Amino acid sequence: MDWDLGAAGVGLLLAMSVGVTRPPKLPPPWFIHTAWRVHRALYRLSGGRFLWMTSNKRGWGALRLTTIGRRSGRERSVIIGYIEDGPNLVALAMNGWDEGHPAWWLNLDAHPDAVVRLARQHPRPVHARAATGEERDRLWQRWAGIDVGLDDFARRRSVGTPVVVLEPA
Repeated sequence: MDWDLGAAGVGLLLAMSVGVTRPPKLPPPWFIHTAWRVHRALYRLSGGRFLWMTSNKRGWGALRLTTIGRRSGRERSVIIGYIEDGPNLVALAMNGWDEGHPAWWLNLDAHPDAVVRLARQHPRPVHARAATGEERDRLWQRWAGIDVGLDDFARRRSVGTPVVVLEPA
């Protein structure tokens, strides 16, 4: 029996045989932004006890970062993910996989001194900088080892993703 797959069928079989995968699907932007709003509300209502873990539980944790607004000059707080690298905390400025950089990174770029608070710890001052070169590559690989879809998500963005190092001040 002969099978006439046509060009589309041959392309599909070829893609399947070499393991081509589709880019990861993201929820719509309104859903991502709503999820972050709910997360912030749960943080405020629970005093930081709900949905907030240190990095030793799953390889990464969540921290509360307080920056100074680059335009307003007012304090701005956000909850972001981090990994530990010695005394430093490391975050990715991915903006929920949207285009552009998140406001917290733009604020840190303008005013690198900030305050972080980890679960069950007192706030502590930090100084932020973007990792570069071999350090960036090493930290990116650590994140990619925890978040297996990271490279695929990053490829969807037209801008590079800053790897942000928060050093004790």
